[in-house]
Amino acid sequence: MRIPRIYTPNALSSDTLVDLDESSSRHLASVLRMPAGRQVILFNGQGGEYSGELVNVKKNRVSVSISTFIACDRESPLKIHLAIGVSRGDRMDWVIQKATELGVTAITPLFTERTEVKLNAERLKKKTRHWQHVAISACEQCQRTLVPIVNPAMPLEQWVVADNHSLKLVLHHRTERNLGEFCNTNSLVSLLVGPEGGLSDSEIDLSLNSGFEPLTLGPRVLRTETAPLAAISILQSLWGDMG
Repeated sequence: MRIPRIYTPNALSSDTLVDLDESSSRHLASVLRMPAGRQVILFNGQGGEYSGELVNVKKNRVSVSISTFIACDRESPLKIHLAIGVSRGDRMDWVIQKATELGVTAITPLFTERTEVKLNAERLKKKTRHWQHVAISACEQCQRTLVPIVNPAMPLEQWVVADNHSLKLVLHHRTERNLGEFCNTNSLVSLLVGPEGGLSDSEIDLSLNSGFEPLTLGPRVLRTETAPLAAISILQSLWGDMG
């Protein structure tokens, strides 16, 4: 049976006992029905991971006896910051999950002219926590040891002028420039993607005036949940760790 990987925000070190939170405890004890003595892997997003053994297994409270530290690095040398217009339904969850699997290091949801999702301050906090949890769960599955930061959603106008990554790209299907035309000598890339309906002409102009380069992925118009994943895959193939 596969050894479960569990994220914990706690400090971790060898030869210590760690109490897992209620959600992780319930998953191990009630969903997977793992008894005391079973092995798990813990990580806290600080790099590397730890092997451990379940002890004190209860329905909502599980402790792990940590044994050894495993020095592993599964992170891409390419640091990608994805900024994407907030989408309806479960599209944002899908993008955050898959972008995490593909190795992005930061995600910023954006409010744009064509964003149809309206969130008050309280709902936005809950959504941000939810999206961060989606990224954490994706890291547990894909064996990443560093967790991408999901920033609070902000207006596009605020983000484009604040971004200072060396190569800044905005998906724009009316341009003819593709990734093969770019020469990247830095490990930092920002990728800007619109919501359903794309970015408006004024938002495209704003991004170009803020140092972004227009990028097309080909002759077909891709959905908002497809476009960033295609772009990230190509970026990782060209300059990252995907062959």
